[in-house]
Amino acid sequence: MTSMFRTVMGAGFERLHPQLQRRFSVGLAGGEACTGRGVMDRIWHGGAFVRPFLMLGGTRNILVPRPGRGVPFVIENVPYLDTFGRETVSFVRTFDLPGRSRRFDAQMVLSPKGDRILDYLGTHQHLASELHFRAEADGSLLIRSGEHRFREGPVDVRVPELIGATAEVRESYDESAGRFRIRVRVENRYFGPLFGYEGSFRVTYTDIDQCGVRPGLRPVREEARA
Repeated sequence: MTSMFRTVMGAGFERLHPQLQRRFSVGLAGGEACTGRGVMDRIWHGGAFVRPFLMLGGTRNILVPRPGRGVPFVIENVPYLDTFGRETVSFVRTFDLPGRSRRFDAQMVLSPKGDRILDYLGTHQHLASELHFRAEADGSLLIRSGEHRFREGPVDVRVPELIGATAEVRESYDESAGRFRIRVRVENRYFGPLFGYEGSFRVTYTDIDQCGVRPGLRPVREEARA
């Protein structure tokens, strides 16, 4: 077995910086969890019209409803089997904003065809997004979102472009600083930039058999539809 990220990237995975290869080898086969700790230099928002949507998303740990600078940050990448027996890797991000920490939760699984990653967002996984991974010439990783779907009870619909958004994540490894650097940008085709953050972090690896999955890391509700 191999990690889901290596599976979807194929030969491209080998073009990533070695530190990125290890970080994205997190999975049940490798037996490691990865925790990153650092600082987001900036968390930004688009126009004022974005705030109500970010506040609503914040109630389910989707996006971050407050901007900030110099914000302490933790990301937890822990592999486990979900309720439906699928290998899952958590991407739970905690931003230590003044007065109250905020979380941005995502759980990633391999699509049934093995050609993409499915990213389930929030505490109840009402939103699901396709993710496409690509190694860049400099060894960095580019992740772009594809189709988004909203799922609640019998409802399973594609999110229209008018109210949807496209996410782009760029992650690299800075050898001189010994840190991972990340830049996230979310924008709407019609309304422009909505939300993003950028900063850096260092990581530690833990044997998953020893650390397990801490309480509260998994979502409240898991979505079966892929």
